[in-house]
Amino acid sequence: MGHANETEGLKREVIAAAAKYFAVKKREEKAYAPGDRIHYAGRVYDEKEISYLVDAALDFWLTAGTYAGQFEKKLGEYLGTRYCSLTNSGSSANLLAFMALTSPRLGGRAINRGDEVITVAAGFPTTVAPVVQFGAVPVFVDICLPSCGIDCSKLEDALSERTKAVMLAHTLGNPFDLERVKDFCDRHGLWLVEDNCDALGSRYFFRGEWRRTGSIGHLGTSSFYPPHHITTGEGGAVYTDHPELKQIVDSFRDWGRDCRCPSGHDNTCRKRFCQQRGDLPAGYDHKYIYSHFGYNLKITDLQAAVGCAQLDKLPGFIECRSRNWSILRSGLGDTADCFILPEAAANSIPSWFGFLLIVKESAGFTRDEIVRCLEESGIQTRMLFAGNLLRQPCFDEMRKSGRGYRVAGDLVNTDLLMNRAFWLGVYPGITEEKACFMVARIKGFIKKKHGA
Repeated sequence: MGHANETEGLKREVIAAAAKYFAVKKREEKAYAPGDRIHYAGRVYDEKEISYLVDAALDFWLTAGTYAGQFEKKLGEYLGTRYCSLTNSGSSANLLAFMALTSPRLGGRAINRGDEVITVAAGFPTTVAPVVQFGAVPVFVDICLPSCGIDCSKLEDALSERTKAVMLAHTLGNPFDLERVKDFCDRHGLWLVEDNCDALGSRYFFRGEWRRTGSIGHLGTSSFYPPHHITTGEGGAVYTDHPELKQIVDSFRDWGRDCRCPSGHDNTCRKRFCQQRGDLPAGYDHKYIYSHFGYNLKITDLQAAVGCAQLDKLPGFIECRSRNWSILRSGLGDTADCFILPEAAANSIPSWFGFLLIVKESAGFTRDEIVRCLEESGIQTRMLFAGNLLRQPCFDEMRKSGRGYRVAGDLVNTDLLMNRAFWLGVYPGITEEKACFMVARIKGFIKKKHGA
C-alpha cells in the first residue's frame, strides 16, 4: 500500500512538472504582429493534453488501452452513434470503412471487384483510393457550387446494375445533401459511407431532427491529423450504428482476426478453444483465427490520451472556427464581383474546416496571382486538395486506357475548382486580429488590381 502511494505521488509530481513546463513555454511565445506567418491550420492544446499524454506514458501501455476505450466511448456519444473504432489515421479509417463493405459476411450486398461506387473527383484522394486499390470502379459525378457537394441531380445517371455504394466527403465541413443522397441509397439498396474527416461536429437537419454528420450513413469516418478539428497527431476513427459492420471494421483493423478480445485480454467470449472455423482443427485457438485479409491499423494509448483531452475542447474549437469563418465571410461580402463566396448548405450548421474562395473569370486577376500575394504576405493558402482527381498523375494509366473508372456526365464545376479555387484557414489558432488582417490583405490586393 505504501509503495502504491509513493508511485502515485511521484506520478502526480511528474504530471505537474510537465504542465508547468508547458505554462512556462507558452509564456515565452512571441506575440503576433501583422506580417507574421498565419498558418492555415495546426494543433491547439494546453496543459490538459500534456498531462493526459504524460499519464499514459508513465503507464507505458503503448498499444490501445484505457484511454482508447474512453475516447471511443466519448466520441461515439458525441456523434450519436452506437459504435466507434479508433484507427491510426483518417486515410486508414476510409480504407476500413470501404473494406468492411467487401466482407463475405454481407452476402449479396458485399462489394466485389468490378462493382461500382459513386463518388466525386473534387476532394482528397483517400476517399477514392480504397475503391481503386480493391479493384472496384469509382463513378465520378460533378459537384454543385458554392457548396462543393455532389450534384444530386446526376445520381440516377451514375447508377448501374453494378452500383453497390456511395462514398462522399463533406467538403471543408459543409455537408453534402444528405437527405437526397440517403434517399437515393435507400431506394436502390446502396451503402452510404460519409467521409466526415473535414466535418467533425457539423450538423444536418435529417428527417425531422438535427444529426451529426457521419452518423447518417451506414459508416462514417474521422481524421485526427493536426489540421483537423481535433488532433491526436496521427489518428482516425470509423463509426456506425450497425453491430455487424462494427465487428467487420474491427476485424480488418486488427489483422483480420475473428477474435474480438480487447488488447491484453484473453477468452472474453469463453469459447477460445471450443470453436471450429474454416478447415482448421476443432478447438484451434480463436485468437489466431482470421476471417478477413486484414491489417494492423490500431491507435496507441498515447494518441488516445491526447484525443480525450481534445474532444473536451471540440465545442469551443467549433465556435472559434465559426467565428473566423464569419469574419471572413462578412469582411469579404462586398467582393462577390471577384469571388464565388462560400455558403452553408441548406439544412445544415457546418463545423467549418476552411474558407473557400473561387476566383471568377471576370475578377481581373487569377487564382495564382492572389495566392502568390497572400503567401508573400505570410498567409498560408491551400488548393481544394486534388482539384480534379482524374487529372492527377496517379490516374495517368487509367486515363490512358479508359478503364477502371467511369464519369457520369461532365465535371465542369470540378475543373473550375481545380483552376480557380483556394482556401484559407479558420482553425482556433487564428485570432480575430489575424482573420481581420487576412480580409484586409485580400481587399488591398483587389483594390490595387482594380487601380482604385
